Amino acid sequence: MCGIAGAVAGLSSPSEAVAGTEPGRARQSCVQKISAALQHRGPDGDGLWSSPADEVVFAHRRLAIIDLSDAGAQPMVDPGTGCVISFNGEIYNFRELRAELESAGESFESRTDTEVVLKAYKHWGLDAVRRLRGIFAIALWDPRSRVVHLVRDHQGIKPLYWTEVRNESLGGETLLFSSELRALLASDVVERRLDPLGVASYLFQGFVVGPGTIVDGVRLLPAGTILTISGGESEGAPNRREFQRYWSLPTKPKRQISESELREVLVDAVGSQLVSDAPLGIFLSGGIDSSAVAALASAGASDPVHTFTIGFDEDGLDESPFAEKVAKAIGSEHKCVTLREQDFLHQLPDALDSIDQPTFDAINTYFVSRAAREAGMTVALAGTGGDELFGGYPTFSELPKMLRGTKWIPGRTFGGAIRFGSKLVGSAFWSVLRQSPPQTRWGKIADVVRAAHDLNDLYQVSYAIFTDETQARLATQSVRAAQREQEFGLPRECARDRRAMIEGAEPRHAVSLLELSSFIGERLLRDTDAASMAVALEVRVPLLDHLLCEAVAGVDADRRFSPPGKKQLLRGLALSDLDPSLFDRPKSGFVLPIDRWARQRLKPEIDQAFADDDLIRSVGLQPSAVRTLWASYQAGKPGMYWSRVWAIYVLLAWCKRHDMRLAP
Repeated sequence: MCGIAGAVAGLSSPSEAVAGTEPGRARQSCVQKISAALQHRGPDGDGLWSSPADEVVFAHRRLAIIDLSDAGAQPMVDPGTGCVISFNGEIYNFRELRAELESAGESFESRTDTEVVLKAYKHWGLDAVRRLRGIFAIALWDPRSRVVHLVRDHQGIKPLYWTEVRNESLGGETLLFSSELRALLASDVVERRLDPLGVASYLFQGFVVGPGTIVDGVRLLPAGTILTISGGESEGAPNRREFQRYWSLPTKPKRQISESELREVLVDAVGSQLVSDAPLGIFLSGGIDSSAVAALASAGASDPVHTFTIGFDEDGLDESPFAEKVAKAIGSEHKCVTLREQDFLHQLPDALDSIDQPTFDAINTYFVSRAAREAGMTVALAGTGGDELFGGYPTFSELPKMLRGTKWIPGRTFGGAIRFGSKLVGSAFWSVLRQSPPQTRWGKIADVVRAAHDLNDLYQVSYAIFTDETQARLATQSVRAAQREQEFGLPRECARDRRAMIEGAEPRHAVSLLELSSFIGERLLRDTDAASMAVALEVRVPLLDHLLCEAVAGVDADRRFSPPGKKQLLRGLALSDLDPSLFDRPKSGFVLPIDRWARQRLKPEIDQAFADDDLIRSVGLQPSAVRTLWASYQAGKPGMYWSRVWAIYVLLAWCKRHDMRLAP
């Protein structure tokens, strides 16, 4: 688990070009700046490599997990082919691949998974990517064909950002890439300019849906995708870019699978991710998902596994007693760290600074990751994905019902009338009562009508942090124009792809696909990567293993999702040896008591941010509308949860921290 960065200039230039030119030195300097901004991701070492003509530059920041010796240093060069790799992540099946390659005559100088990836590419070419089981973002230079491959893992657990800049000091058009978006800003050649489409996406759901980002011109490589960069048709011509999707979420099962087969895949997914030469523990909240991972890990380990949880002093939010009971039942070595209000306030600046792209939901992960790192862990397993795979949310039953219920809506004329009436009501709230209209479910009636007959649109509305009317009130002209270019907060191409993904799927499985691609793929995984790597902690997510996702898709839907919200299948597969009463309680996710802690103590900072008209306008928002939201929150108006004002505050704080604004 590390951080990678690099630059790719004109690949159509002659390979015998002289190194050490001014553009080459400028590219090295640029990549060094990006790498320096990634130092927190890899405190155990760093490296820089350049091709003979400096047209390709790779950098690496190392967090040593497998083979802690210097033999694992990167960028790594294969002596036989000259291929070079800079790699972030872990390959869980590297030992099996190594054995297969050794039987084919390959030899190895280290015990690392990095060298296995290099040899696998030498032996199988790009087909090697399909053989990898793990989490990874890879940059690979092949001097034989003069191409650079950028690769992102199946589920998109490890991010990879890229952009093209036209800068004369770099020798013209140059592609830059990095594990983090804010590191690209540190290059000093990427313009600090907000993308109105990114701001519009953020206003809809509290995070930016890829492949675009909040920064104009910076893109996120999609999950399960290879980007190949090759030379242009003639010397000096721009490089060519080709995208290849090598894996997608399983829309329909490849085959039906038995529960015994599924359990084998589940046990293997957890067991394979326990491989580490660094201290490893398991996040244990006491809920079904994390308990399933911990129980399976404990059952397959020769020594007691280490589990970890966070507790709070506040009644009603502290779930540490449940975690302690599970830990005792599975025989783990357990540690609970209590996070108090003063700790939260002291660490909050660092938590906000860890956010790579604006998001309203990253600091939870930061605090638990920091506590785990301070407890001595370098690697942690989490139960992420259980709700999305096994139907743990109300959306799995509510959205299919909603879709059936909206069939009576006669069409756009009626929907337009409802929306018009809702706007009149909303206007009354804003202009007469000086309050924002309700952001509750009944406040979204007009949006539901507009989304009728389309499961993807209904899903988006269910997760929208503001109603359509409120989003329009918040936005300035340029952002409102961007809102009209999107479909329920999604880029049109993304909305089209999601509809195609769920077409013909069983309704509950369709919701699972939307949860995995949106909530997990676009928000939770990116937030987890940035927050955990800010403290140099590697987080692994066994329940999102791509082979496990394929296997779960082959389970009969009624067996998989019934009874609603109980995740009975997962409990039967992983927790059958434990007392069922440990989990027979209302569902509750890991939530910091931010509302209680920050309503008074953070009020001065939020007041100050929401009074800065220039800052608010510079990010595309209307100052009066922002202050109306803040007043409505403080007055306890319906649906004005903490996440609503927190999302706006984080956007303003992030833009101020990184000197970001919309183009004039």
